[in-house]
Amino acid sequence: MTLHKNWKGITLFLIPVGVMYFTFFIYPLGYVFVLSTMSWSGFGSMEFVGLHNYRRLMGMTSFQFGLRNNLIWALSLGFIQVGLAAVVAMILARKPPFWRLLRTVYFLPTVISQVAIAMLWYTIYRENFGLLNTILRNMGLDHLAINWLGTFTTALPAVIAQQLFYIGYFMIIILAGVMSIPKSLYESAEIDGATVMQQEFYITIPMVRDIVVVAMTLAMAFGIRHFEATFLLTGGGPAHRTTTLGILLHRNLHAANYGRGNAIAAVLIVVGALIITLVRRLLSTRSAVEDVKQ
Repeated sequence: MTLHKNWKGITLFLIPVGVMYFTFFIYPLGYVFVLSTMSWSGFGSMEFVGLHNYRRLMGMTSFQFGLRNNLIWALSLGFIQVGLAAVVAMILARKPPFWRLLRTVYFLPTVISQVAIAMLWYTIYRENFGLLNTILRNMGLDHLAINWLGTFTTALPAVIAQQLFYIGYFMIIILAGVMSIPKSLYESAEIDGATVMQQEFYITIPMVRDIVVVAMTLAMAFGIRHFEATFLLTGGGPAHRTTTLGILLHRNLHAANYGRGNAIAAVLIVVGALIITLVRRLLSTRSAVEDVKQ
């Protein structure tokens, strides 16, 4: 009888959440996939075209570059940015001089608008009078002073590099986990003769492993949906070398090509879900193996 009453109460509380979840997520998500099979300019009736929008996308060079770049973005932020954040978090957890100030400095860019940050890096990457090229010329390295955002080989690395430096968000998440580890574990390891590196490798990393996986998941999600910085710095150029699926989606919706635009959105959703699922599965498999060995 008690269980029955509990289920009635649980159901009562879940109904509002379920209605909101269906209204604001499930229904729009389904509508995206339905509209991706249509040809529609926003006016008049929709015309069912099946998988034509998807077949058209597969043959587009811009889509191929966009899909590749989204994968690169996701993996770069998930592994490099979170990796740097984890290293900095472990260093700050040791409370070196001015660690509180450094923690604030690293986190500060997180509260600054992405638009402002992108404009800052645009002035750094400018071919003429840009800060980076000015430094290179003053060092006598004129041959290295190139158009960083307009060269095929440097455009994408340059755009990704400006994002990798902003580790504050993930650093704070990991730092909270590291500082919650009991100090007695480190004291015992130190008594047994473990070096700092051994303490980090055998105590810190295993203890915050799950937190790092969560941070990587968030970072990859940010990378998959990346749009602002690339749109402002290069607009997807040169020759689609920095194009992302978000930029292609914006272009198609701006051109009132809603069928193809929703097809891009559907691909973005599926690819994002697959990447995050596969990476999490890989990391959890490795963790299980390590636990067995230990």
